Amino acid sequence: MTPLQWKEVLSLDLPAMDEPSFQLAALLELASAASDADLPALWRQLIAHTQTQFEREDRWMLQTSFSSTQVHSVQHKVVLQVMREGLSNNDIGAGTGNLPLIRTMTRDLGVWFAQHNQSMDAALALHLRKTGYDPELGVLSMPLEPVAI
Repeated sequence: MTPLQWKEVLSLDLPAMDEPSFQLAALLELASAASDADLPALWRQLIAHTQTQFEREDRWMLQTSFSSTQVHSVQHKVVLQVMREGLSNNDIGAGTGNLPLIRTMTRDLGVWFAQHNQSMDAALALHLRKTGYDPELGVLSMPLEPVAI
């Protein structure tokens, strides 16, 4: 069973966010169908892709003063840490680890990502559009006014 199938409902109408998410779904599909021999390399690829995707979003949130940056970034950090621990705790690189656990993590990541996408990422995409931020260029065309405290 595919842990995350890309559906139009997951589209945030922001290509800079949608394309990496589509790629994440494709990597999850590959990992869910991978042989035991191929799974370690795919899991590492999934970690690298996820890290790049999260770093990019974290940068956008900081550059645009997104109000939910802290909670959104913490979710990113926790998920990446769990993914890395799954790799190191199971020593799958040596081929002697608990591959069923990594398969469970693959399914769980798909469930988590769909929820994260429709809540946290949807709010970020709305914020980026509202501020006129171009994620490709890193340009903010409508900076938010500083709030006096």
